[in-house]
Amino acid sequence: MKAKALALLALAGISCMVAADELPISANHSKSLEVEHYRYGMHPDIARVIRTSAVPNVCQAAPVQMTYEDHHGQRHVMEYMAMGKGCTN
Repeated sequence: MKAKALALLALAGISCMVAADELPISANHSKSLEVEHYRYGMHPDIARVIRTSAVPNVCQAAPVQMTYEDHHGQRHVMEYMAMGKGCTN
């Protein structure tokens, strides 16, 4: 009986750690990542996009950030310029 309780407790602890690892970077305060600025010609190692910030409602190029994981499981934040969504014609 004691072994079952310990196994259940260990499983609950592991599942909490896995769930916390899947939270967005902004919600996971222990991970502060340096923002990389995209330059033409870069070839970032993007295995999985975690999130992108919203494109602003302006009629000009504006900075947008993308959080991603590389093929080694390391998270990165890259900032790049994207055309805003505020142009009407």
